Amino acid sequence: MKRIMGIVLAVLLIGGVVVAVVAGRDQDTGTATTTVRGVIGSEKGDFFKDPDVVEALGDNGVEVTYETSGSWAMEDRDLKGYDFAFPGSGAPAAALKEKLKISGELPRPFYSPLVVVARRPAAQVLEGNGLVRLNGEHTGTLRMAAYLDAVGKGRSWQQLDGADRYPELTGTLCVISTDPLASNSGALYLATASYVAAGGKVAAGSADVSATAPLMRKLIEVQGAQKTSTDGPFRDFVSGVGDALVLVYESQVAALLAQKQPVDDLVVLYPDTNVYSDHTLVPLTEGGRKLADLLGSDPELRKLAVRHGFRPQGDPAEFIQATNPYKDYLNQRLTGVSQARVPTSAVLHEMARRAKGQGA
Repeated sequence: MKRIMGIVLAVLLIGGVVVAVVAGRDQDTGTATTTVRGVIGSEKGDFFKDPDVVEALGDNGVEVTYETSGSWAMEDRDLKGYDFAFPGSGAPAAALKEKLKISGELPRPFYSPLVVVARRPAAQVLEGNGLVRLNGEHTGTLRMAAYLDAVGKGRSWQQLDGADRYPELTGTLCVISTDPLASNSGALYLATASYVAAGGKVAAGSADVSATAPLMRKLIEVQGAQKTSTDGPFRDFVSGVGDALVLVYESQVAALLAQKQPVDDLVVLYPDTNVYSDHTLVPLTEGGRKLADLLGSDPELRKLAVRHGFRPQGDPAEFIQATNPYKDYLNQRLTGVSQARVPTSAVLHEMARRAKGQGA
């Protein structure tokens, strides 16, 4: 009898192990994984390839594959077979929505203001000439009206008081931006500049574009060859070989600070009239819609977005709390910064073409 009971018990135990393993396998595969394919602005590449982001998406049954592109260049791509497009702001997203006849409001999971990164000597010279207002050693405000006036007059660094003490400050005064015909940040730079130059009026048509076109052309032509992504110019700046003033996303700076990388004498300047770049997802399939919902609502993904420097829509406390360790470099509450209105995509395209010397 004992031998029979032992055999029965052994069978039950083996059965229990088999059940446990099967149950475990069922649990591991209980959430079917959906692979979604998208095209994204390059500034979000580090976010989507972060292993923690991959894991958080996987926990929700989503795997993302992507290619990078300039935000405005997405409009010219064949998006057949893609589940989503994720440009850097609302204007190129709206153009895609109209082109692809997508209905409903587009989701905007997070956003990032534009900033100008500078070295401390450059920032101090600009402050001494009334173009910048510094708030401490590492952050400040770029006075857009004064800056545009200086560019319009073709001023060089050598013409600025105090610049002679810094031999690296040479050539025409300019902020390096990306190609406005291909890149979101470059187009938004023009939108901001034209808004300020027109006295706070958003360009509504060709006549408004023509009124500021000469200045917009100057902003672009003094830069020489432009890149289609902020990634390259920012990496050059960080490595010490870049230009004196470079337009980037705040998210790129915040992500660098979160990684505790050396920043030496970095100064982050917020244009006093700015455009908040709403990273707007254009869902092309149900898989794309699921991804958009997760990015906007999942607590872990929102936390990871902040780690990569983005400001989640909704509660500003998430960003402020997470960036407190390096708050001296950031304008966490965007104090003293007003928001420019952005023209329609058609007007912005015309503005970019005129600034690049194309068209009338």
